[in-house]
Amino acid sequence: METRNPRRWWILIVLCLSSLVLVIDSMALTVAVPSMTEDIGASAQDAQWILDSYILVFAGLLLTSGSLGDRFGRRKIMIIGLLLFGAASLAATFCTNPGEVIAARVAMGVGGALIMPSTLSILITVFDEEERGKAMAAWGSVSMLGLVGSPVLGGVLIDHFSWHSIFFINVPVVALAVLAALVLMPESKGPWQKPDPLGAVLSAAGMTALVWWIIELPQHGAFGGHSAITLAVAVIALGGFVVWENVTPEPMVPLVLFKHRNFSGGSVSLALVQIGTGGLLLVLTQYLQFVLGYSPVKAGLAFVPLAVAALVGNTAGAGLAARIGNRFLVLAGMLVMACSFALLATVSSSTGFAVPAVALGLLGLGAGLAMPAAVGALMGTIPAEKAGVGSALNDTIQQAGTALGIAILGSLLTSGFAAEMPADAPEQAKHSIAGALALAHGDTGLIRAAREAFTTSMSTTFTISAIGVLAAALLATLVMRDTKPEPAAVPAGEPELAV
Repeated sequence: METRNPRRWWILIVLCLSSLVLVIDSMALTVAVPSMTEDIGASAQDAQWILDSYILVFAGLLLTSGSLGDRFGRRKIMIIGLLLFGAASLAATFCTNPGEVIAARVAMGVGGALIMPSTLSILITVFDEEERGKAMAAWGSVSMLGLVGSPVLGGVLIDHFSWHSIFFINVPVVALAVLAALVLMPESKGPWQKPDPLGAVLSAAGMTALVWWIIELPQHGAFGGHSAITLAVAVIALGGFVVWENVTPEPMVPLVLFKHRNFSGGSVSLALVQIGTGGLLLVLTQYLQFVLGYSPVKAGLAFVPLAVAALVGNTAGAGLAARIGNRFLVLAGMLVMACSFALLATVSSSTGFAVPAVALGLLGLGAGLAMPAAVGALMGTIPAEKAGVGSALNDTIQQAGTALGIAILGSLLTSGFAAEMPADAPEQAKHSIAGALALAHGDTGLIRAAREAFTTSMSTTFTISAIGVLAAALLATLVMRDTKPEPAAVPAGEPELAV
């Protein structure tokens, strides 16, 4: 039996810091969207692209960066990603228009894609199966703390400075993570493998085209304008990627992992959940600030029930998984999440915050129970030598789900809002609630109509989210199994570790 790495818990601290910077950025930016929209004149579509551009690049490059980490060293790739992410965040503090913000977010997406696969792959190679659940729970708990703190911190910065300052908070976290990685973390890598540039190009092109097509749906429909061409590119590229990865002698992505029930069931279930939850923060932030009139700080504090409940669920889930198994823990958590979305679907312009607060608490509890269990089950099927690209495949599926969720739910919200607005309302007011309120100038009738149209459209998006999570729960129950990892999953401690 291999001796456990004596520095494994110190290594976990570095991994937590590296993941924390991504959580802080995501949540703080979500709170800042209304202020940013007003300040730089961003349309609803611009706001979607500010969020989607990051996720799109992130998802498109995850597989490539995971394989790079396996070949050249996971710590090395993670540090490069942190440095790029920090530099792009610093550049974003000087942005003055939507195009500049989107460009900065693209660069941050490249950095984030280098960071994320390395953190999870290092975790599963350093910790054995006995301790891996605790390590993942701690890793998830730190993310939950970031989920609580970053919206509040972002709101304070927006109130006292501007939305530009939310990007600057990434810089000190990045600096600390890089320093800790250099001092505490050993290098780890898998066996050398030839690069797969065609696979990387096909996966990135396919995901780019797919999300682009979904974002353009409200303006051009499924096949109007260039939509048919974009969809064709997505289908051909992603189909070609699957075919190529199955025939090339050294594939970038080990698609054979999908033969494991826990990997395939867990990955697809998580993707469906991410589609359901992807647009949640974007939608609720607008509800809090444009319908309820919350300040950025108050809107940030409104997400505390979500984060605290997730922290409780995460902590409880680590112990429950050992007793009842990952499969039924995932089912229970997802059913709670579905109830949360069903409750959010009942919210109207006169509901206030009590109902959303309860729903956010349920969502956090369900996610805290289900997500770590699902990730733990599927990561247990990945061989240690494929830790980087295996974890990247899992991350890619989830981030693709997030990108699709933001695109699909954002598009539904935009088109639903336009359909619910009065026919005699100004055309510009039908594009978004931000545009409607900006044009209102004290017109109480237009303000009331905009808020009612927004909440009606919001209810539709959350109903669809509830259906998606229920589908994920059903799939997880039918496909996943509570079994010991198969022999291919080499216990942690056996990968090559070079200090």
